[in-house]
Amino acid sequence: MPEVSTAVKIFSCNQSRDLAEKIAESYGSKLGNVITSTYSDGEFQPSFEESVRGSRVFIIGSTHPGSDHLMELLLMLDAAKRASARHITAVIPYYGWARQDRKDKPRVPIAAKLIAKMLETAGATRIITMDLHADQIQGFFEKPVDHLFASTVFLPYLRSLNLDNLTIASPDMGGSKRAYAYSKTMESDVVICYKQRVKANVISHMELIGNVEGRNVVLVDDMVDTAGTLSKAADLMMERGALSVRAICTHPVLSGEAYERIENSKLMELIVTDSIPLKKKSDKIRVVTCADLFADVMNRVHNNRSISSKFIM
Repeated sequence: MPEVSTAVKIFSCNQSRDLAEKIAESYGSKLGNVITSTYSDGEFQPSFEESVRGSRVFIIGSTHPGSDHLMELLLMLDAAKRASARHITAVIPYYGWARQDRKDKPRVPIAAKLIAKMLETAGATRIITMDLHADQIQGFFEKPVDHLFASTVFLPYLRSLNLDNLTIASPDMGGSKRAYAYSKTMESDVVICYKQRVKANVISHMELIGNVEGRNVVLVDDMVDTAGTLSKAADLMMERGALSVRAICTHPVLSGEAYERIENSKLMELIVTDSIPLKKKSDKIRVVTCADLFADVMNRVHNNRSISSKFIM
């Protein structure tokens, strides 16, 4: 009996619709038809309006808070499983709740692990994500995880700037590995900021390890939330004699007073991906799309080809 080829179908959660349309176009496909019904109390129900039986289904959706984004992805995974899809891949450009990847004090949850189990229980047979807050989150899954690096899209843009006296910087000690990887590829110096927090999102003190005088500095981080760290680091480096300060941050969470802080800071430019849609525009924020990266990896996954060439950290 001849082998039946598995059809590919790409669907999107509402919060990632713009990025999903770009991914589908780059893949050479169209988004599948999903209708979401909402009850008067806020409960919602997604429905696939086409058959997915025996198909390889890709469901695209970032899980940034609030919880409706995560819930929508879980419901769509469950619907695909119950509709007899053969393979169900959760494409999660931004894996939310990842900062809760350990117990940093007594009696708190490990949310990143909990969500990994929820995704698998809902029906995900594979996960594709990008720049996890902590690499070890991959180990929370029992299913295959393709952990992509946004450096694939950032490095070509960084090279196009042709910056002299380039220095790569990490805004905290935890991001030093990422900063060293960028500096090795760009053959540049590296500096690190040391910060102390009073509580989450509140910095009490910051110090710089390294020299930035006469340098064009590029801060590298996995996400920007309130922009408190970035703006403080940029101001500190300009005080220490830097010629310019830019920042590369994969996920533009940008909550609270983030936009105001960026506008009022010494940052020349903030470069982000479209893993999360921006809440509003800013002349200082440049978006570099990750659609081609995800589309290529999805194609390779479907055709059982290696994706190791995408890991260019």
